[in-house]
Amino acid sequence: MSTPMPRQTWSNRLTYILTVAGATVGFGATWRFPYLVGENGGGAYVLLFCAAMLVIGIPMILVENVIGRRKGMNALDAFGGSLNGKPVPKIWKTVGWLGLAGAFGIMAYYMVLGGWVISYIVNIIGGGLPLAAPINGGATRAFFMEHIENSPWQIAFYTLLFVLVNHWILVKGVIGGIEKAAKYLMPLLFVFLIFMVIRNLTLPGAMEGVTFYLKPDFSKITPQLFVFVLGQVFFALSLGFGVMITLSSYLDKKENLVQTAVITALTNTLIAVLAGFMIFPSLFSFGVAPDSGPTLVFQSLPIVFSHMWAGPVFAVVFFSLLLIAALTTSLTIYEVLITALQEKTRMRRRAAITLVLGLIFLLGNLPSILSYGPWRQIRFFGNNIFDSFDYLSGNILFMLTALGSALFVGFVMKEEAKDELLHHGNHRTVTFWFAYVKYVVPIVIAAIFISNLL
Repeated sequence: MSTPMPRQTWSNRLTYILTVAGATVGFGATWRFPYLVGENGGGAYVLLFCAAMLVIGIPMILVENVIGRRKGMNALDAFGGSLNGKPVPKIWKTVGWLGLAGAFGIMAYYMVLGGWVISYIVNIIGGGLPLAAPINGGATRAFFMEHIENSPWQIAFYTLLFVLVNHWILVKGVIGGIEKAAKYLMPLLFVFLIFMVIRNLTLPGAMEGVTFYLKPDFSKITPQLFVFVLGQVFFALSLGFGVMITLSSYLDKKENLVQTAVITALTNTLIAVLAGFMIFPSLFSFGVAPDSGPTLVFQSLPIVFSHMWAGPVFAVVFFSLLLIAALTTSLTIYEVLITALQEKTRMRRRAAITLVLGLIFLLGNLPSILSYGPWRQIRFFGNNIFDSFDYLSGNILFMLTALGSALFVGFVMKEEAKDELLHHGNHRTVTFWFAYVKYVVPIVIAAIFISNLL
């Protein structure tokens, strides 16, 4: 069993919250949430998303927080040690291994999306994607085909550039690197986001988009959709792959976990909702369909920017916002794997960072990139390599890790889980949370897991 390495703690609650917000506000809020809203009835999806934050989001943040802070160690050893006077059976470390596998799976394709975004920024500035005059869907599809799908080595270069930026920040440490980056990047993200929201809300016809976004079509609300939204909350909050466990392992024992969990959920929800205000008014203003799926950001929005005054400027700001959101998330997911490797092997931090980022680039990023080019014929259950990483991590590994974490808290940690919260918590609230996590949350996660497989 690993012995704890000397641990720093977050400078203060604000920097921790900014770091956690950065971890949770990535492509889940700025890319995935808007297109899922567009596909699933607008306001109906937004309403269910907010409800799902209460049903599964906040309770699961607390689950991972109490696991992480208990031992102040990596996402593997967090499931070890002794509890209630007895050694924890080694089988529980399987939950940690599943989380690490999920972290690898998401980073295998997530960094490639960052490469896509850099390609858009470079081509908008350089004129490869001219947005100074109106363009149509054919032009954006042709650009995507030429510069994304059929330019694997160019995307490999941009992805590697994104990886190297992560490396540069990570070598400075958790506090000196990740915390400091979040302290500056998250306010910048908010500024860009508010700037884009104000711009798009002042477009002619924007209120039609706001109505679509906020007015629920209750006929769209079904139990199946709610289960689907619950699953999106895991992706949105970076639950199920060790991020919250790792970040909370650096928390001071005096920190109020209940308050930080609520603030985390509210911050993520706020930014996701603001992202919708940034996108849907502009779509309706220029007559672009909101239900264009995953291509919404990459193929539909450039059409919108081409019709705007100073469209290229707003496009660069928008894609820069996406890149900042991706960076604040990728840093924390990488850290899950780096911390585990460093503490299990006593490897120097720089060497651990280089090994983790290098292996993911070679074994995950490059295959994902090539799956749109030379390796497009390689399929796993009908999915290319890129989509397979997404499906395996998001629909299987995250869910199994989250299920194992809830069961670990309810049936292994038991009273010690309550003790982690009672320092600043209300006794009745903590008792209700514990019963809910022990008996209800596993059923909810099982329902999501089964729904994902059907």
